[in-house]
Amino acid sequence: MGESRKLLLFVSNPGEGVFNSLRVIAAELARRGTQDLWFASDEARRADIEKIDEGSGVRFASLGETDPNSSPADWDDEMYRLATQRSRWKAHHAVVRRGFDPKGGGDKYLALDALVEELEPALMIFDSVNPVALLVALNRRIPFVLSSPFLPSNLYIAKTPRGFPMLHTGLPLNMSFPQRVSNIMFKVRAGLMFLHPKMLKPALEGLSYMRQLQLPREFLSPSAKIDRADLVLCYTVFGLEYPFPVPDKFHLLGAIIPPLPEAPDDDDLSRWLDANPSVVYIGLGTISRLTGHEVHAVVEVARRLEGRHAVLWKLPSGQQHLLPPRDELPANLRIESWVPSQLDVLAHPSIKVFFSHGGANAFHEGLYFGKPQVIRPLWVDCYDQAIRGVDSGVSLTVDDPQTIDVEDVLDKITQVLNTPSFRERAEHFARVQREAGGVRAAADLILANLALK
Repeated sequence: MGESRKLLLFVSNPGEGVFNSLRVIAAELARRGTQDLWFASDEARRADIEKIDEGSGVRFASLGETDPNSSPADWDDEMYRLATQRSRWKAHHAVVRRGFDPKGGGDKYLALDALVEELEPALMIFDSVNPVALLVALNRRIPFVLSSPFLPSNLYIAKTPRGFPMLHTGLPLNMSFPQRVSNIMFKVRAGLMFLHPKMLKPALEGLSYMRQLQLPREFLSPSAKIDRADLVLCYTVFGLEYPFPVPDKFHLLGAIIPPLPEAPDDDDLSRWLDANPSVVYIGLGTISRLTGHEVHAVVEVARRLEGRHAVLWKLPSGQQHLLPPRDELPANLRIESWVPSQLDVLAHPSIKVFFSHGGANAFHEGLYFGKPQVIRPLWVDCYDQAIRGVDSGVSLTVDDPQTIDVEDVLDKITQVLNTPSFRERAEHFARVQREAGGVRAAADLILANLALK
């Protein structure tokens, strides 16, 4: 291809947490008439990209089938238990070990490298947890943009000030003495983790693999993706994230929200929301695996709210067999296995509080629509969002995330509903996120990149 081509290549892991924001940005660029847009991901994401029909459209390139072990939704019960256990350190260690792949995905690397050789993109845009795309971009010397729904300190922890909470600790900025000790120990153990035999062996294998591909070993450095990126787009704002200095290439844009409504034909749910002026929305994430006890506890929470508030609960179909018989469910509870658009739900004025798992996307999307939250953190980074929600005055966290205690959850929901400051702070961060620019600002920054001039 000639140098006049200014082709943009999006690359994404298939997980919804990182995929959705890139899909929305690609659609925005297509809507503006941007030519030569490509999107590479696993075959399972083909339909999501091919249905983007705005403007110039986006062409899809498959990187093959999804590794069933790569998605948390597909983990076996033991891995799920390890990743969501009570110990913050042990959960962090388990997740890092599971995702540690110094070979950069092997076949995925070769597939993406061949695609890049064919397309010769002027710029790559990919998620911040994508070692395959990073290695290809670095090796081919292609300018790239990082996309991250995570807190910027999650990416830039090595540059945060002394005493800043380590990622995945769930610790506040202002720590007690025991918390400071815990934070230091967490950092030390994280630094030594790669000397563990189960981490050292694959790391050495990765170095050997890098030599085979003739890639410099410094490409494996944790800071390589930040140091070499043209732009880093993070979907939060300071005030939710704790303050710390970031380089000019970091842009905090707030949640990435597409044009709404996403599901304009969902009349039945819309009518139900219209008919219930105060609704608690429960969406505990696609990864959560509730026990029978926890499912019955949520039903009881809804029962206790009857007469004052309705409850909309997104409960996956695979867990609905744990529900009591239909005739024993409270009249104020509506259960959906899937909502066509969680964003449409959160945008509805009847939603007064969001009971969530505290995932980065759910946390910021809820606040984008001014919804205060009650958070039951599921795993690693969810604890970081949860403590920032408490410190910014937009949410409360359940006392014991390892279970669902009816009295505690009901108390937290009632406090958030009845205390105006939670709604006021949530609405404040709704305004701040909109001012940050979201998807429009992301598209502007990408199109302004010198690689496209």
